[in-house]
Amino acid sequence: MNPTRFTAACIQMRSGRDVLKNRDAAVALVREAAEKGAHFAQTPEMTSLVCRERAEMFEKVGPQAQDPVLAALREVAREKGIMVQIGSIAVKEGDKVANRAFLIDTDGEIVAAYDKIHLYDVDLPNGESWRESATYTGGSKAVLAETPWGYLGMTICYDVRFAALYKALAENGASYLSAPAAFTRQTGEAHWNILHRARAIETGSFMISAAQGGLHEDGRETFGHSIIVDPWGRVLAEGGTAPGVILAEIDPALVTEVRGRIPTLKNARPFQVEVAPASETLGRAATA
Repeated sequence: MNPTRFTAACIQMRSGRDVLKNRDAAVALVREAAEKGAHFAQTPEMTSLVCRERAEMFEKVGPQAQDPVLAALREVAREKGIMVQIGSIAVKEGDKVANRAFLIDTDGEIVAAYDKIHLYDVDLPNGESWRESATYTGGSKAVLAETPWGYLGMTICYDVRFAALYKALAENGASYLSAPAAFTRQTGEAHWNILHRARAIETGSFMISAAQGGLHEDGRETFGHSIIVDPWGRVLAEGGTAPGVILAEIDPALVTEVRGRIPTLKNARPFQVEVAPASETLGRAATA
């Protein structure tokens, strides 16, 4: 591996209800990425299973030690000498499931694991309703993982809307941030691209996020558009909705350059929020 530059790949998928089919699709695409020159490959959120029904999910997932997708991607990392970030898999934890990401090194060893902190509970105008907290247990720790090129901040999907998380990761040494996702089509069309560019610009970091894309077996539709953004906010690579691989060359020196030009992490200052009392004139207007 070249310690100064590397090629990153996002593996875009359309995972369904069959864990073993999803495993085989992920392995094939990671192999493809490695054969195209990637040193690092990332799969999307819920690589192992996209399944709306809670009962069905619990029948098909198990503890981390028995997960076939984790085992297979550890093996392909060893086989191809590539670092693999599993965007997330579902791991059974008591009466709920952890939405857990993993970073695997070139020896197939697990370097780090991260449980998604922010859970997506919402009712959308189109009638869709999501209650991740009914199925998933939220994490409580932000995670920095060491790579040969610097530290990677691991997050998942909905986390990308919480800017303070990315600021904290960057302040603690992350040069690369990730939010592998299964964004809905509706919210993705509105916000996916701009959120990634914003997180990159705010922190002077690379954003690398693989995504689920297209119409899934369980009826949900995800946005896709796996994306790699540089610290200046430039989109280096972006996918569509079909499964596949996108790649971009990553120059770690650009993080130092951009943070030197716009040192927001260094210039940030503590502050308090003061709520100013209403004036008498404003009070009279409110009651008029």
